[in-house]
Amino acid sequence: MLLIFPSIEISKKCCVQVVRSVEGTARSYSIDPADMAVLWRGENAKTMHIVDLDGLAAGKVVNADILKRIVDAVDTPIQVGGGLRTFEAIEHVLSLGVYRVVVGTAAVEHPQLIERLIKTFGTRKIAVGIDAEDGKILIEGGKRRADISPLDLALDMKKLGVTRIVYSERQTENHQHILPLDSLRSIASRSNIRVTCWGGVQTYKDLVSLQELEKVGVDSVIVGKPLYENQFPCQALWRMNEENLSDMGPTRRI
Repeated sequence: MLLIFPSIEISKKCCVQVVRSVEGTARSYSIDPADMAVLWRGENAKTMHIVDLDGLAAGKVVNADILKRIVDAVDTPIQVGGGLRTFEAIEHVLSLGVYRVVVGTAAVEHPQLIERLIKTFGTRKIAVGIDAEDGKILIEGGKRRADISPLDLALDMKKLGVTRIVYSERQTENHQHILPLDSLRSIASRSNIRVTCWGGVQTYKDLVSLQELEKVGVDSVIVGKPLYENQFPCQALWRMNEENLSDMGPTRRI
C-alpha cells in the first residue's frame, strides 16, 4: 500500500494550511506546525513531510527550531526539504532527529555533495527532489530551469548511490502541480529507484491510480491541500471524532 506523507509547510513560524472543519464539527486547529504534526499523528500518519518555505526562498535553513519541536512532538519519522544546499546545513538538520532530508537544487549544481552525504549518513537519510516542468528540472524553488531531464538526473543520482527520488511535475501553462502517472512510471521503472510522488493527488481516485504504480517502485505520496480540505471519505469521521478531544492520544508528546 502507498505510504501517505501529510505535508506541513512552514512560513513565518506558522503552518500555511489549516485543516477545515466539516459541517457539524466545531473544532478549530492551531496553525502552530508542531500542533499540526500532532494532529496528523493522531490521525495515524506513519510519517510526515515538512517544507521550510522560508528556507526554500532564502536558500538556507530558516526554521530549524520548529523542525526540532516537530521531531520532539511526534513519534514518527520526519522528512524535511527546503533550502538544504550545504553539507553543514544538512548535517545540522539531521542532528535534530530528522529521519531524511530531500535535496533538490544542490543535487543538480553540486552532485559531489550528494556523494559525500550518502557516504557520511547513508542512503536512507538522503533523497533527491526533482521538480519537473516541460521535460526539464526546476531549481531554486522553481525560479530557474536546469538543462537536464528528470530521467537523466535520476540516473546520475543512482550512480552516486541515491535510492529515493521525490518527484513532482508542473503544468507549463500555470505552473500548478499535476499527477504525472506516465512520468512516475518511466522514472521508477527505468532508473530502478524508489519514487515518492509529491503533489497532484486531489481525490481518492487519484490515490487508486497511483497505487497501480507501486509494482514499478512508486511507493509513497506527499499530500497537502486536499488533506487539509478534507477531500477523502475517512476524514469526515476523523473530524467528528476529534470534536471532543483535548489531545491527540497516546502518540502525543507535547
